[in-house]
Amino acid sequence: MVDVVLLPGEYAVCRLAVGSALGPALWGELGDAEVVSVSWAADGVSVICPSPRAPAEVETDWRCLRIVGPLGQAVTGTLAALIGPLTEARVDPVAFSTYDTDHVLVPAVRLGEATAALRRAGHRVLD
Repeated sequence: MVDVVLLPGEYAVCRLAVGSALGPALWGELGDAEVVSVSWAADGVSVICPSPRAPAEVETDWRCLRIVGPLGQAVTGTLAALIGPLTEARVDPVAFSTYDTDHVLVPAVRLGEATAALRRAGHRVLD
């Protein structure tokens, strides 16, 4: 069983061109329940952040589930335990990790289906 907490508000997943500047709104002070992830690659910059901080237009609003942690680096299979039930329920997740824990984004319009699938799989979803 995995405990996950539903973070407040909606999240955005953005793709920016290589070399794009990230504005100050993205780097402002984060609230206790917020997370921002930035990944650089040869083909662009990916940003996951609360929707009001989004540096670009987004097509889909997401909700973010955080695995209650910290997990530690020795824990294996935790993320897979969440992704499996979501994909079986035909909810397309986006996962990302921080040093302490993992996060799973689900489309906001599918949040009810996602949380129901996780609960059926024996996980606790905390609001």
